[in-house]
Order: sequence, then C-alpha cells, then structure tokens
Amino acid sequence: MSHEKYIKLAIELAKKGEGFVEPNPLVGAVIVKNDRVIGQGYHQYFGGAHAEINAINSARPEALKGSTMYVTLEPCSHFGKTPPCAQALLQIGFREIVVANIDPNPKVKGKGINILRKKGIKVITGILSEEAKSINKPFFKLQQTGLPYVVAKWAMTMDGKMATATGDSKWITSETSRNLAKDIRAGMNGVMVGIGTILKDNPFLLPSDIKRIKHPFGEFPEMVRPYARIILDSHARLPLNSNLIKTLAQSPVYIFTGTDAPKKKIEALQRKGVKVFSVPQKNGHLSLMAVLKTLAKNNIGKLMIEGGAETLGAAFDAKAVDEVYAFIAPKIIGGRDSRTISGKGVQAVAHALHLKNLRVQYLNPDILIHGYI
Repeated sequence: MSHEKYIKLAIELAKKGEGFVEPNPLVGAVIVKNDRVIGQGYHQYFGGAHAEINAINSARPEALKGSTMYVTLEPCSHFGKTPPCAQALLQIGFREIVVANIDPNPKVKGKGINILRKKGIKVITGILSEEAKSINKPFFKLQQTGLPYVVAKWAMTMDGKMATATGDSKWITSETSRNLAKDIRAGMNGVMVGIGTILKDNPFLLPSDIKRIKHPFGEFPEMVRPYARIILDSHARLPLNSNLIKTLAQSPVYIFTGTDAPKKKIEALQRKGVKVFSVPQKNGHLSLMAVLKTLAKNNIGKLMIEGGAETLGAAFDAKAVDEVYAFIAPKIIGGRDSRTISGKGVQAVAHALHLKNLRVQYLNPDILIHGYI
C-alpha cells in the first residue's frame, strides 16, 4: 500500500476547503481498506465538521473496522467548535492512522497522536509533510508566530502609479482584473487599507460573493467564517456615512486608532456597530505589529492589504508580507506623486525583496504577477 498515494489524495481533498475554512486549516482525510478507498472527506467550512468526521460519515459503518485513515493534519485533541477528532477515531476501530503533519496548535501538537497510540492504534507521521504544509502556510504562521498570513495586493500603471497627481484612480485596471481581485478577497479573513484610501475612494471592500463567506453548503447558518474590513485610522476620521458603515450588515468593520483619537468620534462609530481598537503609535504611525497581533486574536488568520502606499510600505518595512498580487495596467500616467509602495524601503538593490514561485497571468489587457516572499 502506498502511503504517499493516499496522502496526495487527501491533500487534493483538503484544497477544496480553501476560502471557506480560514483561519482553520485545510484538512483532507481518506479511509482505505484492502487498498481500496472506502471513505473520504475534507473540512468544508469554518465551524463545520472536521475532515476525519466527514470521511467516516461517507463510509459504510460495517466496513470501517480494521481500515486505515490518511489525514493531512494531526487529529485534534481538544474541544473547539467541534468535539475532538482523536476521541471519535478511537470508537471506530481503525488499524492505522497515517498523518502528514503534526498540528502546530499548542492545544494539540502531538496530543492527538498520543491519544491514539495509547489505545494501541498504529500512527505513522511525516508522510509528504512539506507538500501538506504548503497548502496551510497561513495556519502554520498563525500558530507559530501569533500573526496573520499577509497578502499584499495593488493595482498600478506601467510607471508604478496607483493614481494621478490629482488623486484620480478609477480605473487603473480593467473590470476583469477588478473582479479577480474581489475573488481573491473572498479567500481572506479580512482586507486592510489606510484611512486615506477610504477618504479618497469610499470603497465597499467586499469580496465577489458575500454569501460565500457565510455558509457555502447551506448548513448551520450561525457558523460564519470571519471576514472583516479593517481600517488604519489614527484619528478616527472614518465618515459615519461611508459605504463601509452602510454595509455593516454584510461584513464587520474594524478600525485601529491611536491612543489620542477623539473619544466622541470613537463612541459615534461604536454606536453604528464599528469595532474600534486602540494601539500604540510611534512617530505618528500606528504600530503595525500591534495591529496584526490584535487581528490574529480576532480570528483574522489570512489578511489582504490593499493600500495605500503608506500602509503597503509599512507592511513591507515590518517584513510582515508573505504573498503578493500585483496587477499592472498597460498605461502611463507620469508625474512624481502617487507611489505604489512608500515606507523606508531598502538602501541597496541587493537588499530588495525577491519574489519566489512566480506566476504571470495575462488578463487582457492587464498583467498579474503573483509570488511569495
């Protein structure tokens, strides 16, 4: 029996949960008996049953005893939104459990495997570990660092401008590019911009399909995957009649202010339903690391930063960015203003960030460059 063969199948199953389960991990499970798949499942949506349980439920109960389960991540050992999977597996009578990755969550981290082994179930770990880990970069970063996985996205002209000198930016890229950007948002737990972008563009910052982030399988409507619009707003300048506030029923709005922001304005925002966080400032700028740590504690495990230049620059300066989407339009604006990325930057070209695993996509007429840091 090829362990790699069935872990690969479990990984492919796990990928089906992308955009639905975050900040939970993507997990797939396959049940095999006599070298034949008798059950399979994956974690389908945030708050729903885990992959192991879905795989068990897909098989005939009488066939499960003496079978082998292949799973991409260690079965959990604690009560969260669902009961512990490790305890559920003990009731089945599995002969063997093959696991790709140990769960980095301190609440699990080997405990699930120990529960199984103590009851005499053979557990094999580390099969295609790196391959399985690659689909869960956001989850591993969140658990190991306490910070969300950060995706930087921007749209610019060929000469690197996000707007004209007068501030006009509609539209730099084509409708095709803008729709794709909204689709990418749908896989995030939140999108973050600076207050300058809000005051200039009054955006909605919603994903392509708001229903998708709620309960895509039509079950358990109370289980809503986190998705928030996040604004860096030192002095609480967000207008009370902004599009963000008008659409609060569709997605929450988080605002990060400085400690000296006007109390009356903060209270007015809170009455509207906005969640306001106060974080330290340095040289007039909010502490980005304090912002990211707060977001991680509020179930924002995968965050997209969409601008503007100062916000993107701060993220790159803090070495917080993990992934990049750059939409480039075949247009030239000229002028000295409207830089794409600001901040301190690097002092020498040799120190510039280099993207890895590049993918270039032609969107007619725009170009999308996607890569990892």
